[in-house]
Amino acid sequence: MRRRTARRLHRRDHRYESPLMLIADDRYPGETVEALARWAYRYRSELAPFGLAGGLWLIGLYLHARHPGAWPYLLGLTVAFAAVQVRGTGWLDRAIERAYAAAVTIAAGVWLTVAAVAGSSHPPLPALLLLGTVAAGWPWWVHRRRRARVRVERTLAAWPDIAEAVGLAGSRVLSAMVDLWGWRARIRLRRGQTVADALTRLPAIESSLGTRPGAARIEADPDRADRFVLRIMHADPHAQAIRWPGPHAVSITEPVELGLYEDGTPVRMLLLRRHALAGGIAGSGKSGVLNVILGALIACPDVVLWGIDLKGGMELQPWAPCLRRLATTPADSARLLADAVRILDARAAALAADGARVWEPTPDAPALVIVIDEYAELAEEAPAATAAADSIARRGRAVAVTLLAATQRPTQQAMGKGAVRSQMDVRICLRVRERKDVDLILGQGMLTAGWHAHTLDAPGKFLLSAPGLDHPRRARAYLVTDDDVTATVARHAPHRPDLEPISAEALARSADPPPGNIEPAVETDDPDLALWAALHVAPEDGLSVTDLMHTTGMGRTWIYNRLAHHASTGRVTQVTRGRWRSTTNHET
Repeated sequence: MRRRTARRLHRRDHRYESPLMLIADDRYPGETVEALARWAYRYRSELAPFGLAGGLWLIGLYLHARHPGAWPYLLGLTVAFAAVQVRGTGWLDRAIERAYAAAVTIAAGVWLTVAAVAGSSHPPLPALLLLGTVAAGWPWWVHRRRRARVRVERTLAAWPDIAEAVGLAGSRVLSAMVDLWGWRARIRLRRGQTVADALTRLPAIESSLGTRPGAARIEADPDRADRFVLRIMHADPHAQAIRWPGPHAVSITEPVELGLYEDGTPVRMLLLRRHALAGGIAGSGKSGVLNVILGALIACPDVVLWGIDLKGGMELQPWAPCLRRLATTPADSARLLADAVRILDARAAALAADGARVWEPTPDAPALVIVIDEYAELAEEAPAATAAADSIARRGRAVAVTLLAATQRPTQQAMGKGAVRSQMDVRICLRVRERKDVDLILGQGMLTAGWHAHTLDAPGKFLLSAPGLDHPRRARAYLVTDDDVTATVARHAPHRPDLEPISAEALARSADPPPGNIEPAVETDDPDLALWAALHVAPEDGLSVTDLMHTTGMGRTWIYNRLAHHASTGRVTQVTRGRWRSTTNHET
Protein backbone atom coordinates (compact mmCIF):
# COMPACT_ATOMS: atom_id res chain seq x y z
CA MET A 1 0.00 0.00 0.00
CA ARG A 2 2.76 2.38 0.93
CA ARG A 3 4.56 1.55 -2.27
CA ARG A 4 1.52 2.32 -4.46
CA THR A 5 1.03 5.64 -2.68
CA ALA A 6 4.66 6.56 -3.18
CA ARG A 7 4.45 5.79 -6.88
CA ARG A 8 1.33 8.00 -7.27
CA LEU A 9 3.03 10.88 -5.50
CA HIS A 10 6.13 10.44 -7.64
CA ARG A 11 4.06 10.58 -10.84
CA ARG A 12 2.20 13.66 -9.58
CA ASP A 13 5.44 15.45 -8.78
CA HIS A 14 6.84 14.71 -12.24
CA ARG A 15 3.64 16.02 -13.84
CA TYR A 16 4.36 19.53 -12.59
CA GLU A 17 8.07 19.54 -13.24
CA SER A 18 9.36 22.08 -15.78
CA PRO A 19 10.19 20.45 -19.15
CA LEU A 20 13.79 20.15 -20.17
CA MET A 21 14.65 22.85 -22.76
CA LEU A 22 17.38 22.13 -25.33
CA ILE A 23 18.82 24.97 -27.39
CA ALA A 24 20.39 23.62 -30.55
CA ASP A 25 22.09 25.31 -33.45
CA ASP A 26 20.20 24.22 -36.61
CA ARG A 27 23.14 25.06 -38.83
CA TYR A 28 25.25 22.23 -40.13
CA PRO A 29 28.97 22.34 -40.91
CA GLY A 30 28.57 22.45 -44.69
CA GLU A 31 26.07 25.33 -44.80
CA THR A 32 28.72 27.99 -45.31
CA VAL A 33 30.32 25.98 -48.07
CA GLU A 34 26.95 25.51 -49.76
CA ALA A 35 26.21 29.24 -49.56
CA LEU A 36 29.60 30.02 -51.07
CA ALA A 37 28.95 27.49 -53.84
CA ARG A 38 25.59 29.07 -54.64
CA TRP A 39 27.18 32.52 -54.70
CA ALA A 40 29.99 31.32 -56.97
CA TYR A 41 27.50 29.69 -59.34
CA ARG A 42 25.38 32.84 -59.49
CA TYR A 43 28.41 34.95 -60.34
CA ARG A 44 30.17 32.30 -62.40
CA SER A 45 30.42 34.61 -65.41
CA GLU A 46 32.16 37.34 -63.42
CA LEU A 47 34.46 34.78 -61.74
CA ALA A 48 35.39 33.04 -65.01
CA PRO A 49 38.83 34.80 -65.33
CA PHE A 50 39.79 33.72 -61.82
CA GLY A 51 38.56 30.20 -62.55
CA LEU A 52 40.76 30.10 -65.64
CA ALA A 53 43.75 31.36 -63.63
CA GLY A 54 43.19 28.70 -60.97
CA GLY A 55 42.99 26.02 -63.63
CA LEU A 56 46.26 27.19 -65.18
CA TRP A 57 47.93 27.13 -61.76
CA LEU A 58 46.88 23.52 -61.08
CA ILE A 59 47.79 22.34 -64.60
CA GLY A 60 51.20 24.02 -64.23
CA LEU A 61 51.82 22.18 -60.96
CA TYR A 62 50.89 18.84 -62.51
CA LEU A 63 52.98 19.32 -65.67
CA HIS A 64 56.03 20.46 -63.70
CA ALA A 65 55.80 17.41 -61.46
CA ARG A 66 55.02 14.76 -64.10
CA HIS A 67 55.82 16.10 -67.60
CA PRO A 68 58.30 18.98 -67.47
CA GLY A 69 59.56 18.11 -70.96
CA ALA A 70 56.15 18.71 -72.57
CA TRP A 71 56.77 22.44 -73.01
CA PRO A 72 57.41 22.24 -76.84
CA TYR A 73 53.98 20.64 -77.32
CA LEU A 74 52.35 23.33 -75.17
CA LEU A 75 53.97 26.04 -77.24
CA GLY A 76 52.78 24.44 -80.48
CA LEU A 77 49.23 24.08 -79.18
CA THR A 78 49.26 27.73 -78.11
CA VAL A 79 50.20 28.92 -81.59
CA ALA A 80 47.59 26.64 -83.20
CA PHE A 81 44.77 27.79 -80.92
CA ALA A 82 45.71 31.45 -81.39
CA ALA A 83 45.62 30.99 -85.17
CA VAL A 84 42.15 29.44 -84.93
CA GLN A 85 40.93 32.39 -82.86
CA VAL A 86 42.27 34.92 -85.36
CA ARG A 87 40.61 33.12 -88.28
CA GLY A 88 37.29 33.02 -86.44
CA THR A 89 35.50 30.27 -84.55
CA GLY A 90 31.90 30.98 -85.53
CA TRP A 91 30.74 32.43 -82.20
CA LEU A 92 33.20 35.35 -82.29
CA ASP A 93 31.76 37.52 -85.04
CA ARG A 94 33.75 40.71 -84.47
CA ALA A 95 37.45 41.30 -85.22
CA ILE A 96 38.09 42.91 -81.80
CA GLU A 97 36.63 39.85 -80.07
CA ARG A 98 38.81 37.48 -82.10
CA ALA A 99 41.90 39.58 -81.32
CA TYR A 100 41.07 39.50 -77.59
CA ALA A 101 40.61 35.72 -77.62
CA ALA A 102 43.91 35.23 -79.47
CA ALA A 103 45.78 37.50 -77.02
CA VAL A 104 44.38 35.64 -73.99
CA THR A 105 45.25 32.30 -75.60
CA ILE A 106 48.86 33.35 -76.24
CA ALA A 107 49.34 34.81 -72.74
CA ALA A 108 47.87 31.73 -71.05
CA GLY A 109 49.86 29.34 -73.23
CA VAL A 110 53.20 31.11 -72.66
CA TRP A 111 52.63 31.24 -68.89
CA LEU A 112 51.71 27.54 -68.80
CA THR A 113 54.76 26.61 -70.87
CA VAL A 114 57.10 28.40 -68.46
CA ALA A 115 55.24 26.96 -65.45
CA ALA A 116 55.71 23.41 -66.81
CA VAL A 117 59.45 23.96 -66.79
CA ALA A 118 59.99 26.12 -63.70
CA GLY A 119 56.89 25.38 -61.61
CA SER A 120 53.77 27.46 -60.94
CA SER A 121 55.20 28.85 -57.68
CA HIS A 122 58.50 29.99 -59.16
CA PRO A 123 58.80 33.80 -58.95
CA PRO A 124 57.57 35.88 -60.69
CA LEU A 125 54.99 33.47 -62.19
CA PRO A 126 52.36 33.91 -59.39
CA ALA A 127 52.50 37.72 -59.67
CA LEU A 128 52.34 37.56 -63.46
CA LEU A 129 49.34 35.24 -63.28
CA LEU A 130 47.48 37.61 -60.93
CA LEU A 131 48.27 40.72 -62.99
CA GLY A 132 47.40 38.92 -66.24
CA THR A 133 44.08 37.74 -64.81
CA VAL A 134 43.07 41.29 -63.88
CA ALA A 135 44.31 42.75 -67.17
CA ALA A 136 42.63 40.11 -69.33
CA GLY A 137 39.52 40.01 -67.15
CA TRP A 138 38.69 43.70 -67.46
CA PRO A 139 37.51 43.52 -71.12
CA TRP A 140 35.57 40.39 -70.17
CA TRP A 141 33.82 42.08 -67.27
CA VAL A 142 32.75 45.16 -69.23
CA HIS A 143 31.73 43.32 -72.43
CA ARG A 144 28.17 44.31 -73.34
CA ARG A 145 26.97 41.01 -74.69
CA ARG A 146 28.39 39.05 -71.76
CA ARG A 147 26.62 41.29 -69.28
CA ALA A 148 23.42 41.03 -71.32
CA ARG A 149 23.68 37.25 -71.33
CA VAL A 150 24.13 37.20 -67.57
CA ARG A 151 21.09 39.42 -67.05
CA VAL A 152 19.02 37.14 -69.25
CA GLU A 153 20.16 34.02 -67.40
CA ARG A 154 19.23 35.54 -64.05
CA THR A 155 15.91 36.74 -65.40
CA LEU A 156 15.06 33.32 -66.77
CA ALA A 157 16.11 31.70 -63.53
CA ALA A 158 13.33 33.72 -61.90
CA TRP A 159 10.81 32.76 -64.63
CA PRO A 160 8.77 30.37 -62.41
CA ASP A 161 7.99 33.26 -60.06
CA ILE A 162 7.30 35.59 -62.99
CA ALA A 163 5.02 33.05 -64.62
CA GLU A 164 3.10 32.64 -61.38
CA ALA A 165 2.65 36.42 -61.12
CA VAL A 166 1.40 36.94 -64.68
CA GLY A 167 -0.97 33.97 -64.75
CA LEU A 168 1.13 31.49 -66.76
CA ALA A 169 1.97 29.19 -63.86
CA GLY A 170 3.54 25.93 -64.96
CA SER A 171 5.29 27.33 -68.03
CA ARG A 172 9.03 26.93 -68.32
CA VAL A 173 11.91 28.21 -70.43
CA LEU A 174 13.32 25.76 -72.97
CA SER A 175 16.12 27.89 -74.44
CA ALA A 176 17.29 31.49 -74.68
CA MET A 177 19.56 33.51 -76.94
CA VAL A 178 21.00 37.03 -76.73
CA ASP A 179 21.28 39.14 -79.88
CA LEU A 180 22.21 42.67 -80.82
CA TRP A 181 18.88 44.23 -79.85
CA GLY A 182 17.86 42.16 -76.83
CA TRP A 183 17.09 38.50 -76.26
CA ARG A 184 14.60 35.82 -77.10
CA ALA A 185 13.42 32.75 -75.21
CA ARG A 186 11.39 29.73 -76.22
CA ILE A 187 8.67 29.10 -73.62
CA ARG A 188 6.74 25.89 -73.09
CA LEU A 189 3.25 26.37 -71.70
CA ARG A 190 1.43 24.24 -69.20
CA ARG A 191 -1.04 21.77 -70.65
CA GLY A 192 -4.22 23.57 -71.65
CA GLN A 193 -2.57 26.98 -72.10
CA THR A 194 -2.23 28.54 -75.57
CA VAL A 195 -0.42 31.43 -77.18
CA ALA A 196 -3.63 33.46 -76.91
CA ASP A 197 -3.32 33.25 -73.11
CA ALA A 198 0.22 34.65 -73.31
CA LEU A 199 -0.84 37.43 -75.66
CA THR A 200 -3.50 38.66 -73.26
CA ARG A 201 -0.85 38.85 -70.52
CA LEU A 202 1.76 40.68 -72.58
CA PRO A 203 1.55 43.96 -70.56
CA ALA A 204 1.90 41.97 -67.34
CA ILE A 205 4.97 40.17 -68.72
CA GLU A 206 6.57 43.53 -69.57
CA SER A 207 5.86 44.77 -66.06
CA SER A 208 7.29 41.65 -64.41
CA LEU A 209 10.44 41.77 -66.53
CA GLY A 210 10.91 45.49 -65.91
CA THR A 211 11.12 46.40 -69.62
CA ARG A 212 9.96 49.52 -71.38
CA PRO A 213 6.33 49.50 -72.63
CA GLY A 214 6.10 47.83 -76.02
CA ALA A 215 9.43 46.03 -75.68
CA ALA A 216 7.99 42.49 -75.55
CA ARG A 217 6.93 40.44 -78.57
CA ILE A 218 5.19 37.08 -78.57
CA GLU A 219 5.38 34.83 -81.62
CA ALA A 220 3.58 31.52 -81.95
CA ASP A 221 5.59 28.39 -82.59
CA PRO A 222 4.46 27.07 -86.00
CA ASP A 223 5.08 23.47 -84.91
CA ARG A 224 3.67 23.36 -81.38
CA ALA A 225 0.52 24.96 -80.02
CA ASP A 226 1.85 24.76 -76.46
CA ARG A 227 4.98 26.83 -77.15
CA PHE A 228 5.76 30.41 -78.05
CA VAL A 229 8.77 32.65 -78.54
CA LEU A 230 9.16 35.61 -76.16
CA ARG A 231 11.32 38.37 -77.61
CA ILE A 232 12.47 41.37 -75.55
CA MET A 233 13.77 44.39 -77.47
CA HIS A 234 16.03 46.51 -75.27
CA ALA A 235 16.63 48.83 -78.25
CA ASP A 236 14.41 49.54 -81.26
CA PRO A 237 16.12 48.30 -84.46
CA HIS A 238 13.63 50.35 -86.48
CA ALA A 239 14.21 53.64 -84.70
CA GLN A 240 15.86 55.03 -87.83
CA ALA A 241 14.65 54.89 -91.42
CA ILE A 242 16.08 52.12 -93.62
CA ARG A 243 17.42 53.26 -96.98
CA TRP A 244 16.08 51.41 -99.99
CA PRO A 245 18.85 49.22 -101.46
CA GLY A 246 17.20 49.14 -104.88
CA PRO A 247 15.05 46.52 -106.59
CA HIS A 248 15.90 42.85 -106.09
CA ALA A 249 13.21 41.03 -108.08
CA VAL A 250 13.61 40.64 -111.84
CA SER A 251 10.17 39.13 -112.43
CA ILE A 252 6.70 39.49 -110.97
CA THR A 253 6.87 35.76 -110.32
CA GLU A 254 9.42 36.57 -107.57
CA PRO A 255 8.56 38.09 -104.18
CA VAL A 256 8.87 41.85 -103.74
CA GLU A 257 11.13 42.97 -100.88
CA LEU A 258 9.33 45.60 -98.77
CA GLY A 259 11.71 46.17 -95.86
CA LEU A 260 13.22 44.42 -92.86
CA TYR A 261 11.83 42.59 -89.85
CA GLU A 262 13.18 43.42 -86.41
CA ASP A 263 15.66 40.55 -86.62
CA GLY A 264 17.13 41.94 -89.83
CA THR A 265 15.59 39.41 -92.22
CA PRO A 266 13.94 40.86 -95.34
CA VAL A 267 10.16 41.15 -95.73
CA ARG A 268 9.17 39.46 -98.99
CA MET A 269 5.69 39.41 -100.53
CA LEU A 270 4.45 37.76 -103.73
CA LEU A 271 2.03 39.87 -105.80
CA LEU A 272 1.35 37.60 -108.76
CA ARG A 273 -2.31 36.53 -108.67
CA ARG A 274 -2.84 38.30 -105.35
CA HIS A 275 -4.64 41.57 -104.74
CA ALA A 276 -3.10 43.74 -102.02
CA LEU A 277 -4.47 46.32 -99.59
CA ALA A 278 -2.38 48.78 -97.58
CA GLY A 279 -4.14 50.63 -94.77
CA GLY A 280 -3.19 53.09 -92.05
CA ILE A 281 -3.84 56.57 -90.77
CA ALA A 282 -2.55 59.67 -92.55
CA GLY A 283 1.19 59.92 -92.12
CA SER A 284 1.66 56.22 -91.39
CA GLY A 285 3.66 55.62 -94.57
CA LYS A 286 1.18 54.15 -97.07
CA SER A 287 2.62 56.10 -99.99
CA GLY A 288 6.09 55.02 -98.93
CA VAL A 289 5.05 51.36 -99.13
CA LEU A 290 3.56 51.98 -102.58
CA ASN A 291 6.84 53.56 -103.65
CA VAL A 292 8.79 50.48 -102.56
CA ILE A 293 6.45 48.19 -104.50
CA LEU A 294 6.52 50.41 -107.59
CA GLY A 295 10.30 50.61 -107.45
CA ALA A 296 10.49 46.81 -107.34
CA LEU A 297 7.94 46.16 -110.11
CA ILE A 298 9.42 48.74 -112.48
CA ALA A 299 12.55 46.60 -112.66
CA CYS A 300 10.47 43.58 -113.78
CA PRO A 301 10.15 43.26 -117.59
CA ASP A 302 7.05 41.06 -117.34
CA VAL A 303 4.60 43.52 -115.77
CA VAL A 304 2.74 46.58 -117.09
CA LEU A 305 1.87 49.21 -114.49
CA TRP A 306 -1.17 51.49 -114.48
CA GLY A 307 -1.87 54.05 -111.78
CA ILE A 308 -4.80 55.93 -110.28
CA ASP A 309 -4.04 58.95 -108.14
CA LEU A 310 -6.96 61.28 -107.39
CA LYS A 311 -4.65 63.73 -105.62
CA GLY A 312 -3.90 65.20 -109.03
CA GLY A 313 -0.98 62.83 -109.52
CA MET A 314 0.91 64.16 -106.51
CA GLU A 315 1.97 60.69 -105.31
CA LEU A 316 2.36 58.70 -108.54
CA GLN A 317 3.44 61.42 -110.97
CA PRO A 318 7.20 60.89 -110.28
CA TRP A 319 6.75 57.33 -111.59
CA ALA A 320 4.75 58.43 -114.65
CA PRO A 321 7.49 57.65 -117.26
CA CYS A 322 7.27 54.00 -116.19
CA LEU A 323 3.46 53.87 -115.94
CA ARG A 324 1.71 53.07 -119.21
CA ARG A 325 -1.39 54.92 -117.95
CA LEU A 326 -1.95 57.32 -115.07
CA ALA A 327 -5.46 58.52 -114.21
CA THR A 328 -5.79 61.61 -112.05
CA THR A 329 -9.53 62.40 -112.43
CA PRO A 330 -12.62 60.35 -111.58
CA ALA A 331 -13.61 60.05 -115.26
CA ASP A 332 -10.14 58.90 -116.31
CA SER A 333 -10.12 56.42 -113.44
CA ALA A 334 -13.45 54.93 -114.51
CA ARG A 335 -12.20 54.54 -118.09
CA LEU A 336 -8.94 53.00 -116.94
CA LEU A 337 -10.69 50.38 -114.82
CA ALA A 338 -13.22 49.71 -117.58
CA ASP A 339 -10.34 49.08 -119.98
CA ALA A 340 -8.81 46.72 -117.44
CA VAL A 341 -12.07 44.74 -117.42
CA ARG A 342 -11.92 44.54 -121.23
CA ILE A 343 -8.38 43.18 -121.00
CA LEU A 344 -9.57 40.71 -118.37
CA ASP A 345 -12.39 39.50 -120.61
CA ALA A 346 -10.11 39.22 -123.66
CA ARG A 347 -7.49 37.25 -121.78
CA ALA A 348 -10.12 34.96 -120.26
CA ALA A 349 -11.51 34.25 -123.73
CA ALA A 350 -8.03 33.53 -125.08
CA LEU A 351 -7.28 31.14 -122.21
CA ALA A 352 -10.58 29.35 -122.74
CA ALA A 353 -9.83 28.97 -126.45
CA ASP A 354 -6.41 27.49 -125.68
CA GLY A 355 -7.69 25.25 -122.92
CA ALA A 356 -5.46 26.99 -120.34
CA ARG A 357 -6.41 28.03 -116.81
CA VAL A 358 -3.91 30.76 -115.85
CA TRP A 359 -2.02 33.53 -117.60
CA GLU A 360 1.72 33.05 -117.21
CA PRO A 361 3.47 36.46 -117.32
CA THR A 362 6.40 36.88 -119.71
CA PRO A 363 8.00 39.98 -121.28
CA ASP A 364 5.87 39.31 -124.38
CA ALA A 365 2.69 38.68 -122.36
CA PRO A 366 3.10 40.76 -119.20
CA ALA A 367 0.91 40.87 -116.13
CA LEU A 368 -1.09 44.03 -115.43
CA VAL A 369 -0.88 45.69 -111.99
CA ILE A 370 -3.14 48.65 -111.20
CA VAL A 371 -1.95 50.82 -108.30
CA ILE A 372 -4.68 52.92 -106.66
CA ASP A 373 -3.71 55.53 -104.09
CA GLU A 374 -6.53 56.43 -101.65
CA TYR A 375 -9.14 54.00 -102.92
CA ALA A 376 -11.79 55.61 -100.72
CA GLU A 377 -11.56 58.78 -102.81
CA LEU A 378 -12.18 56.71 -105.93
CA ALA A 379 -15.24 55.04 -104.44
CA GLU A 380 -16.62 58.43 -103.39
CA GLU A 381 -15.88 60.50 -106.50
CA ALA A 382 -16.25 57.81 -109.17
CA PRO A 383 -18.77 55.26 -107.89
CA ALA A 384 -19.14 53.77 -111.37
CA ALA A 385 -15.48 52.76 -111.27
CA THR A 386 -16.00 50.57 -108.21
CA ALA A 387 -18.08 48.10 -110.23
CA ALA A 388 -15.15 47.57 -112.59
CA ALA A 389 -12.77 47.27 -109.65
CA ASP A 390 -15.11 44.73 -108.11
CA SER A 391 -15.03 42.66 -111.30
CA ILE A 392 -11.21 42.80 -111.39
CA ALA A 393 -10.97 41.78 -107.74
CA ARG A 394 -13.18 38.74 -108.31
CA ARG A 395 -11.91 37.58 -111.71
CA GLY A 396 -8.47 39.09 -112.22
CA ARG A 397 -6.20 36.55 -110.54
CA ALA A 398 -6.19 33.86 -113.21
CA VAL A 399 -5.48 36.33 -116.02
CA ALA A 400 -2.75 38.19 -114.04
CA VAL A 401 -4.69 41.45 -113.64
CA THR A 402 -3.94 42.65 -110.09
CA LEU A 403 -5.16 45.47 -107.87
CA LEU A 404 -2.92 47.20 -105.33
CA ALA A 405 -4.95 49.67 -103.26
CA ALA A 406 -4.07 52.00 -100.39
CA THR A 407 -6.56 53.72 -98.12
CA GLN A 408 -6.89 55.03 -94.57
CA ARG A 409 -9.91 53.06 -93.32
CA PRO A 410 -11.04 50.29 -95.68
CA THR A 411 -14.62 50.09 -94.47
CA GLN A 412 -17.17 48.41 -96.70
CA GLN A 413 -18.65 51.86 -97.38
CA ALA A 414 -15.27 53.34 -98.29
CA MET A 415 -14.45 50.41 -100.57
CA GLY A 416 -17.60 50.85 -102.62
CA LYS A 417 -19.78 48.15 -101.00
CA GLY A 418 -18.38 45.54 -103.41
CA ALA A 419 -16.16 42.51 -103.12
CA VAL A 420 -12.90 44.44 -103.43
CA ARG A 421 -11.95 44.39 -99.74
CA SER A 422 -12.86 40.74 -99.22
CA GLN A 423 -10.76 39.71 -102.22
CA MET A 424 -7.57 41.34 -100.92
CA ASP A 425 -5.55 38.40 -99.61
CA VAL A 426 -2.41 40.47 -98.99
CA ARG A 427 -2.91 42.99 -96.18
CA ILE A 428 -0.32 45.59 -95.13
CA CYS A 429 -1.37 47.30 -91.91
CA LEU A 430 0.52 50.41 -90.91
CA ARG A 431 -0.09 52.50 -87.81
CA VAL A 432 -3.77 52.90 -86.86
CA ARG A 433 -5.33 55.11 -84.23
CA GLU A 434 -8.07 52.81 -82.96
CA ARG A 435 -7.76 49.16 -81.99
CA LYS A 436 -10.81 48.19 -84.02
CA ASP A 437 -9.11 49.39 -87.20
CA VAL A 438 -6.70 46.45 -86.90
CA ASP A 439 -9.55 44.03 -87.61
CA LEU A 440 -10.85 46.39 -90.28
CA ILE A 441 -7.62 46.22 -92.26
CA LEU A 442 -6.27 42.76 -91.47
CA GLY A 443 -9.50 40.86 -90.90
CA GLN A 444 -11.81 39.89 -88.09
CA GLY A 445 -10.09 38.55 -84.97
CA MET A 446 -6.57 39.65 -85.88
CA LEU A 447 -6.30 42.07 -82.94
CA THR A 448 -7.04 39.28 -80.48
CA ALA A 449 -4.50 37.09 -82.26
CA GLY A 450 -1.72 39.56 -81.46
CA TRP A 451 -1.66 41.86 -84.51
CA HIS A 452 -1.25 45.08 -82.52
CA ALA A 453 -0.85 47.66 -85.25
CA HIS A 454 -2.15 50.37 -82.92
CA THR A 455 1.20 50.17 -81.05
CA LEU A 456 3.33 50.97 -84.12
CA ASP A 457 5.07 54.24 -83.39
CA ALA A 458 6.79 55.49 -86.57
CA PRO A 459 5.97 55.99 -90.26
CA GLY A 460 6.78 52.97 -92.37
CA LYS A 461 6.37 50.41 -89.58
CA PHE A 462 3.85 47.77 -90.56
CA LEU A 463 2.48 44.27 -90.09
CA LEU A 464 2.08 42.00 -93.12
CA SER A 465 -0.60 39.33 -93.44
CA ALA A 466 -0.44 37.16 -96.55
CA PRO A 467 -0.59 33.49 -97.51
CA GLY A 468 2.26 31.84 -95.65
CA LEU A 469 2.72 34.86 -93.34
CA ASP A 470 0.29 34.03 -90.56
CA HIS A 471 2.13 35.35 -87.50
CA PRO A 472 2.52 39.01 -86.47
CA ARG A 473 6.08 40.23 -87.01
CA ARG A 474 6.89 43.92 -86.89
CA ALA A 475 8.70 45.34 -89.88
CA ARG A 476 9.70 48.68 -91.35
CA ALA A 477 9.47 49.54 -95.02
CA TYR A 478 12.44 50.86 -96.93
CA LEU A 479 12.69 54.61 -97.42
CA VAL A 480 12.58 55.51 -101.12
CA THR A 481 13.87 59.05 -101.61
CA ASP A 482 13.16 61.38 -104.52
CA ASP A 483 16.66 60.72 -105.81
CA ASP A 484 15.96 56.99 -105.72
CA VAL A 485 12.79 57.50 -107.76
CA THR A 486 14.56 59.66 -110.33
CA ALA A 487 17.44 57.21 -110.74
CA THR A 488 15.15 54.17 -110.96
CA VAL A 489 12.85 55.78 -113.51
CA ALA A 490 15.79 56.89 -115.67
CA ARG A 491 17.26 53.38 -115.60
CA HIS A 492 14.12 51.40 -116.42
CA ALA A 493 11.75 53.72 -118.33
CA PRO A 494 13.27 52.93 -121.77
CA HIS A 495 12.77 49.20 -121.21
CA ARG A 496 9.19 49.05 -119.96
CA PRO A 497 7.03 46.48 -121.81
CA ASP A 498 3.78 47.07 -123.69
CA LEU A 499 0.60 45.04 -123.53
CA GLU A 500 0.51 41.87 -125.59
CA PRO A 501 -1.59 41.82 -128.82
CA ILE A 502 -4.63 40.23 -127.14
CA SER A 503 -4.96 43.06 -124.60
CA ALA A 504 -4.00 45.76 -127.10
CA GLU A 505 -6.66 44.52 -129.53
CA ALA A 506 -9.29 44.56 -126.78
CA LEU A 507 -8.47 48.20 -126.04
CA ALA A 508 -8.50 49.06 -129.74
CA ARG A 509 -11.97 47.57 -130.16
CA SER A 510 -13.24 49.65 -127.28
CA ALA A 511 -12.07 52.77 -129.11
CA ASP A 512 -13.90 51.86 -132.33
CA PRO A 513 -17.35 53.36 -133.07
CA PRO A 514 -20.09 51.16 -131.60
CA PRO A 515 -22.09 48.87 -133.93
CA GLY A 516 -25.05 50.45 -135.68
CA ASN A 517 -23.41 53.88 -135.50
CA ILE A 518 -24.88 54.39 -132.07
CA GLU A 519 -23.44 57.53 -130.51
CA PRO A 520 -23.76 58.54 -126.89
CA ALA A 521 -26.94 60.48 -126.33
CA VAL A 522 -25.10 63.13 -124.30
CA GLU A 523 -21.47 64.10 -123.79
CA THR A 524 -20.74 63.04 -120.22
CA ASP A 525 -18.02 61.38 -118.23
CA ASP A 526 -20.57 59.74 -115.93
CA PRO A 527 -21.29 56.18 -117.16
CA ASP A 528 -24.61 56.13 -115.28
CA LEU A 529 -25.82 59.22 -117.15
CA ALA A 530 -24.52 57.85 -120.45
CA LEU A 531 -26.36 54.55 -119.86
CA TRP A 532 -29.65 56.23 -119.03
CA ALA A 533 -29.40 58.62 -121.96
CA ALA A 534 -28.72 55.76 -124.39
CA LEU A 535 -31.67 53.74 -123.06
CA HIS A 536 -33.91 56.78 -123.27
CA VAL A 537 -33.29 57.26 -127.00
CA ALA A 538 -33.08 53.55 -127.84
CA PRO A 539 -35.19 52.33 -130.80
CA GLU A 540 -38.28 50.14 -130.43
CA ASP A 541 -36.23 46.95 -130.57
CA GLY A 542 -33.88 48.31 -127.89
CA LEU A 543 -30.10 48.32 -127.62
CA SER A 544 -27.90 45.29 -127.06
CA VAL A 545 -25.64 44.95 -124.06
CA THR A 546 -22.65 45.30 -126.40
CA ASP A 547 -24.04 48.64 -127.63
CA LEU A 548 -24.43 49.83 -124.05
CA MET A 549 -20.89 48.74 -123.19
CA HIS A 550 -19.46 50.83 -126.05
CA THR A 551 -21.68 53.76 -125.11
CA THR A 552 -20.77 53.86 -121.41
CA GLY A 553 -17.25 52.43 -121.56
CA MET A 554 -18.10 50.00 -118.78
CA GLY A 555 -17.91 46.21 -118.58
CA ARG A 556 -20.62 43.64 -119.11
CA THR A 557 -21.07 42.91 -115.41
CA TRP A 558 -21.53 46.57 -114.58
CA ILE A 559 -24.11 46.93 -117.40
CA TYR A 560 -26.16 43.97 -116.19
CA ASN A 561 -26.07 45.21 -112.60
CA ARG A 562 -27.33 48.65 -113.59
CA LEU A 563 -30.00 47.21 -115.91
CA ALA A 564 -31.23 44.95 -113.11
CA HIS A 565 -31.45 47.95 -110.78
CA HIS A 566 -33.38 50.08 -113.29
CA ALA A 567 -35.66 47.15 -114.17
CA SER A 568 -36.53 46.67 -110.50
CA THR A 569 -37.77 50.26 -110.38
CA GLY A 570 -39.70 49.94 -113.66
CA ARG A 571 -37.54 52.42 -115.56
CA VAL A 572 -36.24 50.02 -118.22
CA THR A 573 -37.59 46.94 -119.94
CA GLN A 574 -36.09 44.02 -121.81
CA VAL A 575 -37.59 44.10 -125.31
CA THR A 576 -36.12 40.80 -126.46
CA ARG A 577 -33.34 38.58 -125.21
CA GLY A 578 -30.27 40.77 -124.67
CA ARG A 579 -31.90 44.07 -125.87
CA TRP A 580 -33.09 46.86 -123.59
CA ARG A 581 -34.73 50.28 -123.69
CA SER A 582 -36.32 52.80 -121.34
CA THR A 583 -40.02 52.45 -120.47
CA THR A 584 -40.49 56.22 -120.86
CA ASN A 585 -38.65 56.94 -124.09
CA HIS A 586 -41.77 56.59 -126.28
CA GLU A 587 -44.44 57.93 -123.97
CA THR A 588 -44.30 61.50 -125.32
